[in-house]
This record gives sequence, C-alpha cells and structure tokens, in this order.
Amino acid sequence: MTNYQAEYELLSRRLTDEGIDLAAVEARLKTQQIETPSWGYGDSGTRFGVFRMPGAPRNVFEKFEDAAQAHRYTGIAPSVALHIPWDAGADWNDVSKYAGSLGMSVGAVNPNVFQDYDYRFGSLGSTRPEVRARAVAHLRECLEIMKTLGSHHLSLWFADGTNFPGQGHLRKRKQWFAEGLAEVYAALSPEQTMLVEYKPFEPAFYHTDIADWGMAYAFCKTLGEQAKVLVDLGHHLQGANIEHIVAFLLDEGRLGGFHFNNKKYADDDLTTGSVNPYELYLIYTELVAGEDDGLAGGIAYMIDECHTLKNKIAEMIQSLVALQVSYAKALIVNRPALAAAQEADDIVAAEESIKSAFATDVRPLLWKVRSELSLPDPADPVRGFAQSGYASAKAAERGTGGGAGLGA
Repeated sequence: MTNYQAEYELLSRRLTDEGIDLAAVEARLKTQQIETPSWGYGDSGTRFGVFRMPGAPRNVFEKFEDAAQAHRYTGIAPSVALHIPWDAGADWNDVSKYAGSLGMSVGAVNPNVFQDYDYRFGSLGSTRPEVRARAVAHLRECLEIMKTLGSHHLSLWFADGTNFPGQGHLRKRKQWFAEGLAEVYAALSPEQTMLVEYKPFEPAFYHTDIADWGMAYAFCKTLGEQAKVLVDLGHHLQGANIEHIVAFLLDEGRLGGFHFNNKKYADDDLTTGSVNPYELYLIYTELVAGEDDGLAGGIAYMIDECHTLKNKIAEMIQSLVALQVSYAKALIVNRPALAAAQEADDIVAAEESIKSAFATDVRPLLWKVRSELSLPDPADPVRGFAQSGYASAKAAERGTGGGAGLGA
C-alpha cells in the first residue's frame, strides 16, 4: 500500500525548495468546483439504440442521489446541471429542496431546441417564424425555471445548420440567430449569465450556425456583458489549440464556462482525461495563469459526457479526479522560472518548466487535501466508490431500464 504521508513530505520539500506556496496550493484545491450533468447519470447509447444499465436513475431525484455520490468521494462536485425537458416532470421547488437535502444544488440549465421534429431544419435559424418563436419561448421558459431553482447559468447549444450547399441562406440564418439571442438576452435577470456554445459539425455536416469560438464570441460581444462563451472540449476540429482559445477568451473577459470531456476523433464524449491528459493540463495552465491575474472569476466548470458502457457514477468520479490532477499540476508550475525563460526566449527552459509540473505525481498532494476534507477514501476515490456497494444496492432497488437518460 502506498505510503502517501511519506511521499507527501518528499513532494512538500521539493515544491518548497522551488518557491511554491504549498499551503496556498492546497487551499485552492479545496475550493475547486466542477458541475456534473444530470444526463451523465442516466441511460444513454448511440444512434443505434439506448443501452440500459442496472441501477440507472428513473427520475431527476435519483440523478441527484447518484451525483451526490460523485461529490462524496471527490469533494468538488456539489452542483448538477439540468436539461429541459429531459429533467422536467417534477415540481421545481421539490427538486431544489431534495437537492439541498443531499448537500447538493442545481447548476446550469440546458434548454433543448434540437430534439423535436419541428427543429429538424433549425430552431433560431429556422426559416419558419413560428419555429423561431417557439425556440425563443422555450429559452425564456428556462430562464423562469432558473429563478425557481436558484440557477445562474443558461447553457445554450444549438444543433442548427445545413447538410448541403444551397440548403440555407447563411447570412439570413446568422441574422435570425442574432435576433433570437437578443430577445432571450433582454429577459435575463441581473444574476443570470447566458453561455453560448459552439460546434464545427454534427448533426449538421455542411455548415453549423455557431461553428466556432469566434462566432460565439461575436454574438456574445454584441449581446452584452452577461453573454459569454462556453468551451466544450469535444467541439473542435482535430489539432485545435484549445488552450490558446482559453487564453484569448480569458483576456477578453468572455470565457464563461466549460464542458469537460475527451475525444479521439470528434465529439466522442469520452471520460475527461482518458485520451489526452496533457491537453487538459495545458488548458489548466492557462486557467491558473488567468486566476493569478484576476481574470478567471465566475467561470462555470462543468462536465458534459455520457459514456454508454461504464458505470456512470464511477466514470464521473474518474473525470473529477482527472480534473483535480490537472488543476494540481497547473498550480505547481514554477511560474517565476517560466516567466524568466519566456522573457529570455529560452524555449527549452520554458518547456521544461511546463513538463516538470506535468510529470509530477500529485496523488500525495490530493491525498492530503481529500484527507483534510474528510472524504471516505482520500487515496483513491474510484476505489472508494467501487467498494461502497452503492452501485449494486441501486441496481437491486431500481432494476434495469429506468428510462431517464437523453430523453429516452
């Protein structure tokens, strides 16, 4: 069994020698918060079918029960994002109270203007005024739900686009989007923020109306200070430098939130950190730099993934741990040494500063933080959940095929 106490003492001496304020690092790790998605706990699948899982939640209340387990073992996930209408059907006051009874809260609200048949040719980008009006009405309805739930983030993703050249008038669709977003923006209360997400393709394969961060940024800048860009790690073409996008949006004051996941090919929705942990770490190096410069306040850190084969709670814990690891490594970068190397155009020294922190085993540091948070298994949250018996108990209680996932 690993002696994390001894390893922590060794790591502490090394970091102290490098001038790292370890107490400050640990304090920041204790305040890290990542929101998990209600739809990440329910049944999911592929375009070929939904795969039913034993113990899958049957309603929004059971989704909060499962999310509370992810928070129990990591200590950083006290809120849950909801999807409307996937999570509709209960009294919202009851939902809020039940979440509170579990030590949880409601996070972002995600409208759905892509699933219904009426939206097959678009929502805010539809050629039909009545469809655009219906979409706006749903987004405004979600703002009212947010008030009841105490939610502050309206998280917007649109599937709108076209599949073939000539199918749509690209400039008119942009104008319809601008009009619809402006109408919703005008209905925001002072504490609410509109997060605008982007995606280069899928389900539209010729063009997508909000295809990249620049388009989302342009809409947000026109709308006002309460509109910000949401970055989904799966919503980029291969090779995109996401950490550069993050840095640019931080500097512009327009980075509103994240949907963390991982991809190998496209929008794969894989477990965060499972394919490219170095990319995740590099993103966090920019976020920590933004925090240090006072530019990263109020960012909504959220997971958006729903793998079809893993136990959903175990997967969520894996993702949360990956985010803890990346944040911890980014916090121990020797920033003065990095800055000096950058000023001297010493490329090798600068890269080594980044690589050194990435190569550091931060598990002893996270063990210390989780121990002080009194978590059940501070050394290994995934193991702690696996040994708890929760999954088998819920499988016996709920059975298989709850039908509370992805609208299925």
